[in-house]
Amino acid sequence: MQNRQVILSRYPDGHPRAEDFEVVSIDMPGPGTEEVLCRTRYLSLDPYMRSQIAGRHISGSIAPGDAMRGESVAEVVESSHAAFTPGQLVRGFGGWCEYFTLPGSALSPVNPGLDRPSLELSLLGMTGLTAWAGMIWQAEVKAGDRVLIPAVTGGVGSAAAQFCRLRGAEVIGTAGSEKKCAYAVDALGALACINRHEGDLAGQLDQHFPGGIDVYFDLVGGELLHLASERLALQSRVVLAGLMAEYNDAERAPGPPPGFWIRARATIHGLVVYDFEPRRREFVDTCLPLLREGKLDQREDMTDGIESAPEAFCRLMHGGNFGKVVVAFP
Repeated sequence: MQNRQVILSRYPDGHPRAEDFEVVSIDMPGPGTEEVLCRTRYLSLDPYMRSQIAGRHISGSIAPGDAMRGESVAEVVESSHAAFTPGQLVRGFGGWCEYFTLPGSALSPVNPGLDRPSLELSLLGMTGLTAWAGMIWQAEVKAGDRVLIPAVTGGVGSAAAQFCRLRGAEVIGTAGSEKKCAYAVDALGALACINRHEGDLAGQLDQHFPGGIDVYFDLVGGELLHLASERLALQSRVVLAGLMAEYNDAERAPGPPPGFWIRARATIHGLVVYDFEPRRREFVDTCLPLLREGKLDQREDMTDGIESAPEAFCRLMHGGNFGKVVVAFP
């Protein structure tokens, strides 16, 4: 049996390119005591991985020659752990590879009855948990709030928009094309969506938020964080959850003047999703019925095979994805 994985072959210069990665053959792992051998079925690709490559992520760094990390849904092949049996679907951080072993304690069973097991990596996974933690537990979004969500058709943004809609809040999103903006309004329930490549962004924010922004869910940093902070309503809430606009830059951009936040009497939350892992079951128990009732959904930008992972990741880091980026393995 062959096993392949993706390694980082060189540090990217700005935006990553497919040549910065390499698919290599490695030895087939075998499960040790209390370990489980798994075959990857779906792999999640996420912007934070670029920050790992830059050595700036809380989860650690990746250097040339290192295997790329990531969360996956996998099928148990062989198990020496009593909780898992061959054929069972599990979720864990197996990385960009076809087969992996992990301790049974590092794996979780996939929720039964899902038509798309990949949802464990998107709406019901770390992506959805990030959106739920930020919108529901931190910002406490409520009916009547006017919310700004950038990258609204991406994995986290689309989940956040739907959670806000269910709470009765009004969402204004931003996206990179008219097609994505139409999807945000028609499928996600956004009140409106701003094409960030068209027109005056500051002027459009003024138009959509005449009374100020009640909640800003920041997934991008950069210019939009500054513009949004300048337009906050009184008693607004800002959730800082990502830096998509800056992940490819060698240097961090300076943040907005604190005076914007002070003037608005704003509450600022830093969101690290790992802090909310102990509450994941609470989140899933709430969202799984809504998913099965058709009140929630997740568009997935899916490619096939481990060879497609580098290019799919590069497209994500250029903003070319449409939905949560997932690699399916045959």
